[in-house]
Amino acid sequence: MVVYKNCFLSALIVFFLLFSFNKQAEAQEKRKYNVLFIAVDDLNDWVGPLEGYKGVKTPNIDKLAKQGMNFTRAYCSAPLCNPSRASLLTGVRPYTSGVYNNAQPFRKVLPDVVTMPQYFTANGYEVFGAGKVFHERFYDSASWVDHSTRSLMESPFVVRQKFNLTDTNGIGVFDWHALRTEDSATADYKVVEAGVTFLSRKHDKPFFLAIGIMKPHLPWYVPKKYFDLYPLSEIKLPETIPDDTIDLPPIGRRMAFQHGEINYQGSLQQFLMDNNKWRDAVQGYLASISFADAQVGRLIDALEKSPYSKNTIIIFFGDHGFNLGEKGHWTKAALWERTTRSPLIFVVPGITKPNSFCERTVNLMDIFPTLIDLCGLPQKQGIEAMDIMPLLKTPQLHWDHPSVTTMGKGNHAIRTERWRYIRYNDGGEELYDHNADPNEWKNLANDPKYADTIKKLSQWLPKTNAVSAPLFSDSTSVRRE
Repeated sequence: MVVYKNCFLSALIVFFLLFSFNKQAEAQEKRKYNVLFIAVDDLNDWVGPLEGYKGVKTPNIDKLAKQGMNFTRAYCSAPLCNPSRASLLTGVRPYTSGVYNNAQPFRKVLPDVVTMPQYFTANGYEVFGAGKVFHERFYDSASWVDHSTRSLMESPFVVRQKFNLTDTNGIGVFDWHALRTEDSATADYKVVEAGVTFLSRKHDKPFFLAIGIMKPHLPWYVPKKYFDLYPLSEIKLPETIPDDTIDLPPIGRRMAFQHGEINYQGSLQQFLMDNNKWRDAVQGYLASISFADAQVGRLIDALEKSPYSKNTIIIFFGDHGFNLGEKGHWTKAALWERTTRSPLIFVVPGITKPNSFCERTVNLMDIFPTLIDLCGLPQKQGIEAMDIMPLLKTPQLHWDHPSVTTMGKGNHAIRTERWRYIRYNDGGEELYDHNADPNEWKNLANDPKYADTIKKLSQWLPKTNAVSAPLFSDSTSVRRE
């Protein structure tokens, strides 16, 4: 009788243990997705999946691309760091907020806006950020419960002192050097290490982990081994034609000969050509891309080794494009293809197919509403972007939603799958047919044959343009570099 009771109790214990285990497994299965949000600064389409530069070495980004969906026509909302990131993370367009440049804190015009990190925190997520997620000049304390590694980012002046760089190859921040050091001495390595540590810990709630990698942002100071990947004799310069700016309207021509935030009087292109440094500069950018790729690889490896790999969405993107001499233009702050096109990869367990591609036109701002949908969060009012969940499931879906990019008040580019139409605030126009002219060498805007095309594309232009937001003035809201 005693033996019978003991057997019965043992069986009962096993039953309850199995029941409990199954319930835990079921709960884990129903648990909300985690999110790994990876932002890379100034990364254009020079990555393996987009083939913007033949011969670029991005093995880790390539590996990530093979795990999910690649958007081949993804564009920024603004070709500058601050307005691009502010709009992506708030859901408010630059032409609505008036945040058009890098000196305008978004909180001055959107004091009560709930940002992406805030929204995930409010909906039960453990949120952590490291590195450049928002623009590095402005630390939005309301967005973070913990963003403890933001201080690891280093100014060019600090890096020059740290590695005893006494000479310069370019002009000011437009500079490059092969550092004789290991990755571990760099700020980006330390930022990613914070993400690796986060992924190694136990998390009782779903998490939103945001990692901002600074390179390939200028200056291009990265370890020598990445420069060695690209011997100067093998560097291919971007395709250009003489007098490419001759058919541009005045504002477009001015944008061509301005260079983001580099303070230089004259043509940067001419400086590089006169000093035979164009190839060297391209090498510096490529080296910085491969360095950033290595850091991405460390982060993805850490996720794959963690218990969270099967239930974590990965979002990978560059915050805008980058020119390296096309149209005589360098860096960003213009409305052409190379300046505005960015990599965008979604890896969503159970939804995206491995190594899939979507050729529909999307905007980086679409990340916010799509993550809300994927994670089952309540819909958020006021987001001026599209939920592209349908494209994740059916990439060939009919999609009549052009991407709008804004550079300063009243200057906009409309990008469809075929056309790029630019309208400047003085009425100047550019039109490019990407089926026939992927390099945007021939401006068709003045050809009467395309009047109907321009009329149709013009319907997507913003109806209003907000006044420019106040410039930075309050030293308590900025972390100076």
